Amino acid sequence: MRSASYYQLTENQSFQRSGEKSRGCTLTRVEMFRRKLTALDYHDPSGFDCSDETQFRNIIVWLEDQKIRHYKIEDRGNLRNVPSSDWPKAYQKYLKDLNCPFGVQEKQEGVDWLLGLAVRYEYGDNVEKYKNCQPLAASSNSDKVIDPLLNLDSNSPDFKAGVTALANILKIQRHDDYLVMLKGIRILIQDRLSPEAITKANQNREGIPVALDKHILGFDTGDATLNEAAQILRLLHIEELRELQTKINEAIVAVQAIIADPKTDHRLGKVGR
Repeated sequence: MRSASYYQLTENQSFQRSGEKSRGCTLTRVEMFRRKLTALDYHDPSGFDCSDETQFRNIIVWLEDQKIRHYKIEDRGNLRNVPSSDWPKAYQKYLKDLNCPFGVQEKQEGVDWLLGLAVRYEYGDNVEKYKNCQPLAASSNSDKVIDPLLNLDSNSPDFKAGVTALANILKIQRHDDYLVMLKGIRILIQDRLSPEAITKANQNREGIPVALDKHILGFDTGDATLNEAAQILRLLHIEELRELQTKINEAIVAVQAIIADPKTDHRLGKVGR
């Protein structure tokens, strides 16, 4: 039997060994369960479903029997009696004895807390084994770019509320698929709010004053203000066309530099008869 304070480990140590720190992304609770269960050598870390009452009770018993071991073996009978209708009472007492801050109704939070405690004990029992572990960044897959959106739970109410709030702030049109909305937000931030985009936007562009009355619109809207606005739009459009033509000319010059200077091999033929 040991208490929850048996090993005085820092949070950084336990988080490091359980992989609980997110590396560039936000982990869902399901992913947190999977990673902690993997660290604890659970037989089916990916198949655990906290909403399944049988699996939930069995994981509690497994953690106590294999990892936490707070009770003596002879005192674990009520907790091991998974089918019993009195099991919730035994579980409530178990949480209280461990000084767990969560109650019986907070199933996911309770499981997550117990898994964290088990990871601490696992590390405390095998300090030498884990002391020289290489960080995940040193693995062969560290250079692979992983899309952080793959680890998000798009059905989470918190996720939907957060994406909607960002979309409203950035004036992005709503979409039924919240992942699509989030990708749109990411693209907008990369294109408009990145340091390079902000620097470019802050650059002062000196323009040349233009007298609108010297430019013929070519049509009449019947309103002087609309005619002036149409002239401005036409001039802006012409400016964009000029920039496009400049880029096209640069591309043509680059292509000609490659194809207009052929390397002649005189051994392949001769000039004249």
